[in-house]
Amino acid sequence: MNPIDLKSFLDEKAALYEHPRFIDSDPIQIPHQFTLQQDIEIAAFLTATIAWGNRKSILSSAQKMMQLMGNTPYSFVMTYEGEELPSFAHRTFNSHDLAFLCLGLQKLYHQYENMNTFFKSKEKTTVAHKIDAFRTFMLQVPHEKRSEKHLSNPNKGSAAKRLNMFFRWMVRSAKAGVDFGLWTAIKPKELSIPLDVHTGNVARKLGLLKRKQSDRKALEMLDAQLRIMDPKDPVKYDFALFGLGVFEKF
Repeated sequence: MNPIDLKSFLDEKAALYEHPRFIDSDPIQIPHQFTLQQDIEIAAFLTATIAWGNRKSILSSAQKMMQLMGNTPYSFVMTYEGEELPSFAHRTFNSHDLAFLCLGLQKLYHQYENMNTFFKSKEKTTVAHKIDAFRTFMLQVPHEKRSEKHLSNPNKGSAAKRLNMFFRWMVRSAKAGVDFGLWTAIKPKELSIPLDVHTGNVARKLGLLKRKQSDRKALEMLDAQLRIMDPKDPVKYDFALFGLGVFEKF
């Protein structure tokens, strides 16, 4: 496809998949259970953190996390005193990792009203720098070394797929009924696409990405292509690339 036809094709697919019916099979349904901003942020962050592997398994595990927290994640985080949590595991993520993240979030909410306020304090930096700042902040609380792998590190070449997905959920407009549009500290035009197996493979088939690895360098290359097609909202194409890969087996 030529660039004009490719943009038209992806615009059509993005509009098709950015629809409330998309929520029924997507991890974003977990934060959609809540209305308080802090509940949404915590549910979204924890769900995004375990978003790898089978989607049904992700949904099941994320729901178990919410139940473990009494379905009141913000209240749970703010009253958590570091006690041992009930046994929980999703692949390599376990109850010790969850405890660490709860303590980190508690520290954040003691200092900031919400995550948007935290990121506003880092306003003149790129999204990659914001991810690094968030990671650095969270790692201030006591934790096992193994838990650090659950917070992506762009400085070590990570595409930070799960955190970029979390950012997309929080930043992009809620107009279509999928994302939340809760944060103003980051603009949609600044977002990076959540680069995973599906989006990467479809992007390569469409000629948007030539790099074989799905690392930070590949992410920057793909972001650049998507920003040409829509400078104000490049990450809307996550719906197109992901939908083509998962639902259409493109």
